[in-house]
Order: sequence, then C-alpha cells, then structure tokens
Amino acid sequence: MGSRRWQIREKGKEIEKMVGKSLFDFVAALESEGELLRVTDFVSPRLEITEIADRMVKHGGPALLFENNGTAFPLLINAYASDRRICMALGVNHLDDISGDIEHLFHKFTDPRNGFLEKLKILPVLANLSSWFPKSITGKGACQEIVMEKPDLSQLPVLTCWPADGGPFITLPCVHTKDPESGIRNLGMYRMQVFGPDLTGMHWHLHKGSAHHYDKYKRLGRRMPVTVTLGGDPVYAYTATAPLPENLDEYFLAGFLRRKKVCMVHCLTNELEVPSDVDFVIEGYIDPSEDFILEGPFGDHTGFYSLAENYPRFHVTCITHRKNAIYPATIVGIPPQEDGWLGKATEHVFRLPIKMTVAPEIENIHMPVEGVFHNIALVSIEKMYPGQAPKIMSSLWGAGQMMFNKIMVVVDAGTDLYDYRQIARIISAKIDPLKDVHFLHGPADILDHSSSQFAYGSKVGIDATAKLQGENTEQSDPGKPEICENSILQAFPEIRDIRSDLLSQGISLVIISFRKTKKSHVRHMASKILRKEWVRNVKFILFTDDLCDLSKLSLIVWLTANNLDPMRDCFYLENAPGVRYPIICLDGTRKTRELDDFNRDWPNIIVMDDTTIKNIDKRWESLHLGSPIPSPSLQFKSLVINDGPGVNQEYSNK
Repeated sequence: MGSRRWQIREKGKEIEKMVGKSLFDFVAALESEGELLRVTDFVSPRLEITEIADRMVKHGGPALLFENNGTAFPLLINAYASDRRICMALGVNHLDDISGDIEHLFHKFTDPRNGFLEKLKILPVLANLSSWFPKSITGKGACQEIVMEKPDLSQLPVLTCWPADGGPFITLPCVHTKDPESGIRNLGMYRMQVFGPDLTGMHWHLHKGSAHHYDKYKRLGRRMPVTVTLGGDPVYAYTATAPLPENLDEYFLAGFLRRKKVCMVHCLTNELEVPSDVDFVIEGYIDPSEDFILEGPFGDHTGFYSLAENYPRFHVTCITHRKNAIYPATIVGIPPQEDGWLGKATEHVFRLPIKMTVAPEIENIHMPVEGVFHNIALVSIEKMYPGQAPKIMSSLWGAGQMMFNKIMVVVDAGTDLYDYRQIARIISAKIDPLKDVHFLHGPADILDHSSSQFAYGSKVGIDATAKLQGENTEQSDPGKPEICENSILQAFPEIRDIRSDLLSQGISLVIISFRKTKKSHVRHMASKILRKEWVRNVKFILFTDDLCDLSKLSLIVWLTANNLDPMRDCFYLENAPGVRYPIICLDGTRKTRELDDFNRDWPNIIVMDDTTIKNIDKRWESLHLGSPIPSPSLQFKSLVINDGPGVNQEYSNK
C-alpha cells in the first residue's frame, strides 16, 4: 500500500514523518514524537485500563500502549485524544487544512467555465476524485496473514470499561454491512458486548445506516453478512464515526484524507470486503429471524449508563489478523474523553459541506464537549434579514445527525464560539426571553435519557443575534439584576446553595441547588421567588439537584444538558392573567416517577469503583505512569445515587 508523508509543525520547527499503512506504524510515529507511553507491567482489561486511561485523557496525557494485558496482543488507547494526535491520525498540520481542501475542490467545480480551455482545467480534479475511491484487489491482505483455527474473542483484550457494565465490550469496531438491494456499503461504529467466544451483541441505533440494512434483510427473510475490523490506518476509526450522507462510501472519505485509494480484500466467510491493512477482521452474520439478545448496561459517552436493551445477535464465523497486530480500544464516559477529539475533527471536516448544502450564511459551528455531541451546538452566521436565526435552527435540525441536537444557540459572525463566558454574556445582552427562544418537537438521540418518550423529544433554539428591523428591536434596559438570597434561603430550607456571582460578570443567570421532595417542587419554588420579587431583572433561573457542586460550571452545563427536555423543563410563569414574567426557568433536576410522573428508567452517572481506584493509586509509581494523577471519578462520586447502572426511581439522596 505504500506510505504517506505528512508534516507537523511543533514549536516553529517542521518535522517530516513517514507513516505507513498500519496501526503499528502509527504507534511508532506517536512514540517518536513523545506522544506514546508503553506500559510493560500487567494491567487488566477489566476496569484497570479504563481507570488509567480516564486519568490520562482528563489531564492531557499521552496515548497508552498496554503490552501486558493477559493476551498476545498489545492494546492501544487514548491515541486520538489531543489536538496533535488527531492531526497526526488524519495526516494534517491543522484540522482546518481538511476543510480548506474541501473548499478548494468546491471552488474548482463552481468557478465559471465559459470556454473549452477553462473546462479542461477540471479534468485533473476529476482524476483526483476517481483516485480516491476504494479499489478491490485479489488475493489475501495483511489483515489475513493469520487465521484463527477457531474464532475466539477471548483471545483479544476486550475491555470491561465500567463497574456496572454488562460485560466486556469491543469499543472501537468498524462495522461493515451492505444494502441487500443496492449493494452500497455502510461503515459504522457500534459498541459490541461480548457474550461468548463467537457471539456479541450489535448495538446499532434506530437511525443508523446498518440498522436500515438490517430492516431490509429482515423483510427479505435473508441472513445478513456483517464484518467488523479493528485497527489499520488510524483514519478508518474516524471515517466510521463521520456523519456522512446516506449512500456515500466512508472509504471514499478515507481515500480523500489519505489522497490514495483504500485497497479492499474479500472476506473469507462472507461476501463483504474490508481494507487489506487492518489489524483484525471479525467476520460473521446476523440472522433477522432470531430473537434479540439483552445487551448492556454500558457506561456511555453521555457520562451516564445506557441501560440494558434488546439488540441483534452477531455470530462470528472467522477471525483473522496481521502479524504484530495491535488491538485498538477507547473508553467513553463523563467528558472529556477521547471521542471528543473525533467530534472536534468532524466539526472541521463537515463545516464547509454544511455551509454549502444547508445554509451558506453559516460561519462556524462548535459543539462543546459538555454537550456530548448532540446536546449543545453553537452556531455563528452572517445575518442579513429578519428571522434568519430561526431559519438556521430549522435547517440544521433537518440536516442529518444534527436532528439529534437539543440546544442550539445562534450568534452573529465574528463571535468566538470557544469563549463560553462571552457567549453567555451575548445571550444575556441580546435575547428577550419571551420572544427569542424557540421550541420544537423532533427526533432525539436514543441515548437521551431525559425525553419522556424513547428517541422522541424536544429542542430549544436561542436567537442571540443582533436584531434587525422587523424583529424584536425595542428591548428596554431591564435594569440592574437583583437577588435577595437571604429571603430565598429562609423561605426554602431545602435549598443547598445559590450561585448569583455570574450576574456581576454580565451573565444573567442564577443557579439554585435544592433537594426535591414533592411534585411540582421546581415550579412552586420559582413561582414564589418571582412573585415575591426576590429575583429581579434576571433572564434565566436554573434549578439543579442538591448533589450538584455549583462552583463547577462545566459540570452544571453537562448535567443540565443531559437532564433537560426543553419543552417540558423550560417554563415561564405569569405575573397576571396572560402576562408572563420575562424570565425562563429551567428544571435541570433528575426526573422520577414519584415526583415528576416520569415513566422511563433514569440512568446513573458513571464512576469507577473504589477498589479499582485504590489499586491503581498503589500501582501508579510501579507502572511508570509519571506524576500521580487522582482519579477523575472522585469528584463525581457525590452525584451517584447507588452502585447500579440505573437509579432507584423512588427519589432519595445520600
């Protein structure tokens, strides 16, 4: 397959690296650049690797190669979890280089070409495009150098990530399926719980391409071929997660990023094809006539457990691997985690396609890690006419996986979307709570535990742009924010804490944490506070559970975004019949059957168990992991209701 050169700028120096088409070469490149730590002493794939990786990722640590894990294969984790490493994986100096390449291609096709000579200029571009499509080759690939005599997933260092997980999970699989009617391939990434040496679950979501293929095989009454690959060129794991349009081959994106074709070889026991350079190939099938298997729980990327549900059974028929194979893995959980950098790459790669195909006025899009991809989106636009911000909201909510977004904020072009406090000030200054907040029902991510119905919930859009003629341009100065904390605390002894210091920073938000004990508790409290005018000239009041530490704004944002169903939990109160207070109240508390008539199971927050934390603390120095890093789980222990994956729906606090 050859190799590809890339250049990386570091401290003003240009470093050239040769990177081959294997995970082994990527590991060597990471190590040569000081981005990898080898762990040679035994560390168990059951919880221990997770605990070490979680500490490293949250403190900017290196990629980790666990060479002694009880199997014949080293395990690589945290390989994408820095700006530098994700750029190395994709072969660029900066993630914006990719969107620049896309923009260059776009202009080549859209520039006026009036004459014959001008039309000829597009031919090299077309030649480049054709050279990036995947190519089938004959014979076996490096991925098939060794064939297991009998397929046995226990030979791989599959992680059991978190204490309440249902078992070990393959966490970085590239899952290959094919449409039985069109023959078009789909590449996706879906966790796989291992139930035996040749059986896993296949956790593909309702809205995913492979799930659609499954539905077709079921209608046709046919067995569905499925092949899973692990490793290979590090670009593959990214393309498997990329939100590509339906029917666009993910390996074309890989070819574009690598500027060369991906060479595909035929599987040994089914009709699918896989890249020849991957580390592991797990071939098999799903029989749509079989009953589903109960899969999960699993500590998921939302920072909460996803609870056990029924999913298809994947039967393994063959496992092959290359010599010197490396097993790639990742963990997810309370952010930041490694998947945050994959999401960051998506922001950069797909910003221009969204701009070109959905809304040309979009300047930038950013999804903060606290929003776990789908919960929060910040959008800046070149605003030209009244109503443009709500139009952008509707456009994006109808575009691919943006349909899962829950909270969208639209601001004017030139706004730094990464300066969250400034965004909060802009919202505080530019919105009228009664006129600039827009609600909509629509699809919800299946991992969204706050929606009253599975996969269906609500969204809120906040128009924080400067208002034009025809919009709400006559906003009066609301006056200086005021809060009577002592009066509130005396009236409500269940309140644990009030945070109002943000008001002095130009952020029109008061946060109240309290112990919820009765139905409509939040609304009752909010009503009395507003009626007594204990909070005045403030645009947002957020209510959280008393377990929440109000000093940690990032934690508050993460919890609120997860726990909020906007149309249910964002509410206004009336100060006279038909007249509302210009304040939005937000209920960011956990919902229960007893107090909220919430009839779905509520998941627990993900933390590591005390035994594993203490064990890694004791072994940290002997494992040569560098300066001691405390367990991130310790700061979240107070939020955990019990030791299981789900919360007891009868409301209780420790």
